[in-house]
Amino acid sequence: MISSVVLPRSHNRRLRMLLALLAIAAAAAVLAACSSSGTSSTSGGGGGSSSSSSGSPAAAAAGGLKTMTILTSAQGFTLYSFAPDTPTTSNCNGTCAQNWPPVQGPATAAGVTGTFGTIKRSDGSVQATFDGHPLYTFAADTAPGQNKGNGLNAAGGLWHEITTSGSAPAGSSASGSGGGNGY
Repeated sequence: MISSVVLPRSHNRRLRMLLALLAIAAAAAVLAACSSSGTSSTSGGGGGSSSSSSGSPAAAAAGGLKTMTILTSAQGFTLYSFAPDTPTTSNCNGTCAQNWPPVQGPATAAGVTGTFGTIKRSDGSVQATFDGHPLYTFAADTAPGQNKGNGLNAAGGLWHEITTSGSAPAGSSASGSGGGNGY
């Protein structure tokens, strides 16, 4: 004859709580493993002005997941492109350049596929570019890894963190319209 054991209610609650905690821990471990796979981190050269860093979450894509690598300064600050810029001209000057400091060029990043270059700004300084995009940081990003400027429509155009493929991340857009032609 088989008999069942009946636990007091307090034991049942504890058991359920323990099982829930184990499930949460397992889910956290899976998420941590997914977010760290497929990303890379590379140190930059060229005066410490640019490097590659994985700082973006995986974005859902048809049939799977996609990992993007965001271009950052050697200190880990996100680098941005400004939609109204052209491959040869920065359209962010004056107050704009105070809020969105241009990355002084030239810059390089080992292991990043793409073309680094420079442009001459209207004030005569040299600004770094990546795949034809003049590069900027954002004054409101106060710690490495932040991307508070991504998708902002400010200073007459849209700002996007720049991926190591030289484009704005998929699905990164701001509300509102206008501000530039992009490229």
